[in-house]
Amino acid sequence: MADLSALRSMNRLYYVLLGVAGLVTLAGLYAVHMMESHGHIITGMNNQIVWGLPHVFAIFLIVAASGVLNVASIGSVFGKAIYKARAPLASLLSIAMLSGGLAVLMLDLGRPDRVIVAATNYNLTSVFAWNVVLYSGMFSLVIVYLWTMMERRMNIFNKTAGLAVFAWRFILTTGTGLIFAFLTARQAYGSALLPPMFIVLSFAWGLAVFHVVQTVIYAWNEKALNPDILHRKKNLLGVFIIGSLYMVAAYHLTNLYFAHKSAFEAFILLDGGIFPSLFWWGYIVVGNLLPLALIYVPGLGKTKCVMAASLLVVVGAFALLYVFIIGGQAFPLNIFPGYEVSSSFADGQIASYHPSVYEYLLGFGGLAIAFIITTVSVRVLNFMPQDKPYISD
Repeated sequence: MADLSALRSMNRLYYVLLGVAGLVTLAGLYAVHMMESHGHIITGMNNQIVWGLPHVFAIFLIVAASGVLNVASIGSVFGKAIYKARAPLASLLSIAMLSGGLAVLMLDLGRPDRVIVAATNYNLTSVFAWNVVLYSGMFSLVIVYLWTMMERRMNIFNKTAGLAVFAWRFILTTGTGLIFAFLTARQAYGSALLPPMFIVLSFAWGLAVFHVVQTVIYAWNEKALNPDILHRKKNLLGVFIIGSLYMVAAYHLTNLYFAHKSAFEAFILLDGGIFPSLFWWGYIVVGNLLPLALIYVPGLGKTKCVMAASLLVVVGAFALLYVFIIGGQAFPLNIFPGYEVSSSFADGQIASYHPSVYEYLLGFGGLAIAFIITTVSVRVLNFMPQDKPYISD
């Protein structure tokens, strides 16, 4: 009788969470309607900062969607059994986050009704046109990959599909990095280090999201994760965090080497107001040092610590993207080095940006879309990792 009562309580909680996510999604659609009706003047964006807070959410979801497939690739491509058992869930998360990220991206840019034009008229010299192919290709390949895992007669094609997804996700994340690497109109961008930096960041962010979702699923089903599996995965997360920290450090050190970027680096790292605080405290401390301590300090590294470390990595990811995207646009372009530039159009001045409630609603709406796709799919189909039975003490 107690078990039946607990089951009913869990069912009620499931529908409550689903209802809340649905309301958040509707709030995001309301924000889109308001921005379409009144224009982006109701947001904090302006002529200098054209990619606002929704782009922070969108880029995180897209990059993490690529990185979470690393779990599947280790299993299918490299034959690691404990990761192969998690490949269906990782693939589902990739589709869910890519859906949420692209929804935010398309709705934030304006005129979503013209997406058919972008899909049928390609400008092969535009990196944005390349990404139309990359995103649609990723959806198609991951769906086929899931099919080879969940349909027994298609299992023979699983490794081939896994290899295709493994290669495509590298290309997709490279394409995301190239959006900024090819953009020379801002001091923050135009660096060849950005594509590999985004690839390494995707490893950490994707695995962190996977840890959070997996932990919640296991807790929901009252199951315990085998400590050996937890130990291997938390160590892998630690390696990815260190790699991410190295790539971000290399990016900033490279910028510091060039005289024409020194002013921008001083702005981002020292005297840029909120941006240095977000970088040092939000990304370095909260998003890297604290997670590494939770993972590697003796006596820690348990399930709750790894869950906390993963959540902190996600928080740090948002802090870094805010600094990179918003801070990179806020700093003025140095068109004439060595000369002071001023005009009525605010040339040479730091741009201000204060995100509006509509931008928050749209960003969280993307997260809600990913949440709905994941929770409904996990409930309807069997995405639970199939490990050997383990009973906790």
